Amino acid sequence: MRANPRDWRIENLKPVARQAGLTWDQPGTSHVTFRAPNGNKVTVPAHKPIKPVYVRQFIALIDSLGADDND
Repeated sequence: MRANPRDWRIENLKPVARQAGLTWDQPGTSHVTFRAPNGNKVTVPAHKPIKPVYVRQFIALIDSLGADDND
């Protein structure tokens, strides 16, 4: 994912989010909001495929979990 942020879909992000301890809300069909336990969040459009900028934001959200552990 980090090496190739292209051609990802929401269905691919949800298992990664679950493994990282993120939760998500999908009130409609067009966007999914991923939330970290530290309060950070990122909203990803559910278009297929997801643009790389949103995949990078998702990765940064997961990375922020590790940064909080070092504080």
